[in-house]
Amino acid sequence: MPPRPKPGSKQDRDAVRSALLATNAPTSAIAAEMRVRFGVRPREAWRHAHGWTTQEAADRFNDLAGDAGPSADASLLGKWEKWPAPSGRRITPRVLIVLADLYGATVNDLLDLDDRQSLTESDLRILRHQAEPTPAGAVTIRQAVPSASPEETTPPLTGAELVQAAAQESAQWAQWAEVTNCGPVALEQFTADTQYLAAAYLMADDPLRVFQQTKLQLNRVWDLLYGHQRPHQRRELFTTAGYLFAMLAWMTSDLGHRAQAETHARAALLCADNADDPALHAWVCSTRSKLAFWDGQFRQAIQHAQHGASYQAPGTVAVLLHCQLADAWAEAGARAQALIAIGQAEDAAALDHASALHDQVGGLFSCQTGRHANYSAAVHLRAGSATTALTHADRGLAALQQQRVRAYGTEAQLHITRAGAHLLAREPEGVLDAIAPVLALPTEHRTAPVRRRLRDLARDTAASPMGDSAAGLRLQDAVETAVREAARALSPGIATSAWINDHD
Repeated sequence: MPPRPKPGSKQDRDAVRSALLATNAPTSAIAAEMRVRFGVRPREAWRHAHGWTTQEAADRFNDLAGDAGPSADASLLGKWEKWPAPSGRRITPRVLIVLADLYGATVNDLLDLDDRQSLTESDLRILRHQAEPTPAGAVTIRQAVPSASPEETTPPLTGAELVQAAAQESAQWAQWAEVTNCGPVALEQFTADTQYLAAAYLMADDPLRVFQQTKLQLNRVWDLLYGHQRPHQRRELFTTAGYLFAMLAWMTSDLGHRAQAETHARAALLCADNADDPALHAWVCSTRSKLAFWDGQFRQAIQHAQHGASYQAPGTVAVLLHCQLADAWAEAGARAQALIAIGQAEDAAALDHASALHDQVGGLFSCQTGRHANYSAAVHLRAGSATTALTHADRGLAALQQQRVRAYGTEAQLHITRAGAHLLAREPEGVLDAIAPVLALPTEHRTAPVRRRLRDLARDTAASPMGDSAAGLRLQDAVETAVREAARALSPGIATSAWINDHD
């Protein structure tokens, strides 16, 4: 005698399904038996009633939804089945309608009390329209969806019946089209929340907390995009999602995961295409330039920055793109091109100031005087101009003191650039004075780029005429201690992934 299948296993479910099919039980009865016998939720029960795995159901779902509809993989479909449990993903009316067609069920068959209590009133209103009975004499012309159980076929409609059916379908579509799952207040709140996160990231004591908040915010926006909105609302949602994806790309790169950061950046680019927003396109290019720069791909960084500048977007993104272009040229050893690009950044900043244009999001997606001056000071220092580098660094520090948002990483880098300029000018005491504010920072603010710049300064000091002097040795010891303490203070996950909090 073969062993009895394990209760609740696929073999057990298939055995129950086969037994019910042998009695000519309809799919609805098989789904009901799955719910009672195995204690599963409605959508999972209907999938088991067809005998499909989550991957098989997802493939059929995508075929049925088509290119213009929602798409799913096995993981997402499984999360739809679990919702509203914490491990689930919110299901939208549009997804429910496709699933109902897929399983040969009604939308009501796929919902239980927990689902209904978790759906919004607008979602329930859409589903009520969908579930309304067809008036007598009207026959739906929606294409039937094949299912595992045989269905009765009806002859094709002709004449007046066809005209009546088409009109009924148009009326049902109009009812669906006039309902949206978001309004102007919600869109305004999403924009405000995104602005807050972009600013909070610059001065975060706990960057991972901001990362988590950004991810949750993106999930909320993306859940809405699975539903229905008017065209201008959908474009606004795609714009918000694009900035949030770009933030995740920036943060993920800062956490040391460059490949995953590129995935977020590609998603941001897709959002920019759907939103048809030049400013978002330019900021996504800036983000991709940043990713390439920190990966040592300076030619790619240059190409992304040049492409971003071609959008001629409003706000300060043009300033940052030219700064990034200058930074990449300088690192590639092309000092002449770097100085030309930093001059173009000055021109863009003057134009932006004259036109009084403002950035839509700000914070991370802004290049105000302090951030701009940080790039200018670094480029001029690499070009060997200590006096000009000091001038720009002082200008940047003064500007940061006036900002409401304090960017700790940018501020620290400006101090280090000042120290480098004094080193180039052979002023040992100036080096020590300039670096003192950085060494006094709390350890959590001595982030990876700050530590990297400190190490570079110590290396340059050792190779300079002051390398063996008392001041030079004191500086090298202080830097080594500061770097070691900061690395030890950070959590292992951040420390080993070279967290970069400066954002430049």
